[in-house]
Amino acid sequence: MSAGYLSCFTEDEGYLDFARVGPPSRPVVEAGAGALAAVATAGLGTVDELMGAEARALAAASRLLGFVPGNVVYSPSTSAGLFQAAFAVRGPVLVSPAEFPANLYPWWRAEAAGRLDVVDLPAGPVTPDAVRAALVDADASALVVSAVDFATGFRADLAGLREVLGERLLVVDGIQGVGAVEQDWTAADVLVAGGQKWLRSGWSTGVVAVSDRALDRLDPLLAGWTGVQGATDYDGLEHPLADGAARFTTTNTSPVAQACLAAGLELLEQAGPAWVAGRISSGVDELLELLDRRGVDVTSSRTPAQRAGIVAFRVPGVDGADLHAALGQAGVTCTRHGERVRLSVHATTGRAALDRVDAALAQLEPAGARA
Repeated sequence: MSAGYLSCFTEDEGYLDFARVGPPSRPVVEAGAGALAAVATAGLGTVDELMGAEARALAAASRLLGFVPGNVVYSPSTSAGLFQAAFAVRGPVLVSPAEFPANLYPWWRAEAAGRLDVVDLPAGPVTPDAVRAALVDADASALVVSAVDFATGFRADLAGLREVLGERLLVVDGIQGVGAVEQDWTAADVLVAGGQKWLRSGWSTGVVAVSDRALDRLDPLLAGWTGVQGATDYDGLEHPLADGAARFTTTNTSPVAQACLAAGLELLEQAGPAWVAGRISSGVDELLELLDRRGVDVTSSRTPAQRAGIVAFRVPGVDGADLHAALGQAGVTCTRHGERVRLSVHATTGRAALDRVDAALAQLEPAGARA
């Protein structure tokens, strides 16, 4: 399946920006185009048939994440899922101000609404030791953390955090980790992941998975008409919450997007998540070797257990904008964060992409470079 998987993708060979968006596969594009074409010529049964894609997507997500099917629900974005979580938690919540804004604003908005209190974690990686120390001064009902930090690529020790938290809730923004690494995602009580990055399923795709502990303790304030029992009984009455994770929905979402997510997850499953994660890890190894040879300052963790597919670096004496421009001129697609550049590899990344990075760095002649 490995060769078949790789042949499904057609991104430019210098593309190293999967942490921003993972170009979708041919099956995903075909699934989306086919679903949209079906809508354009809709007839008897068309919409009902298209809506079957949601069940396929959720079944595949359940297998990938390890949560039982009833505890997984579709989400049109990571932000939508995080807002559901933020307005369902009560009590103090530990959050690092270094999180990506999508994992800050939901908690700030919930705090402004009087639903919870945000307790800032100290600067630095969110580790079990850091959380243990924070809990000495401020008890909390939940911890919010990214599985993989968007800027540094630091991979959180979810199992270690779970142990420190005990019965407190662990809410995980998994968008930079799900599809990139193999691990036990069931350490999380709430796991939210958009599908447009490492799952390579396109925009407006994603999932929310919740533990039984979370179902017992969360109060889903943002549950909409689809998040209740008897949703299609249009009787003008407020209905009880739906069973399982379905209560964390507001309305129906796009069956076109759901078809894309189903295709993306099924392709990943066919290739083998462990094989894909292994290819990504090997690509990171090669990239780190290249960067070390060129004498740049790598600011990401090198420890396999603390990394995923992201590598951030800077070149001493070279402005970040100039570094980003040089990489772009060499045909490398990547993201700049201040003086650093973020590269991100996937299973489809080939030697040609690394050669382009090498060529760009050779032109910059960073201090300590070796031929």
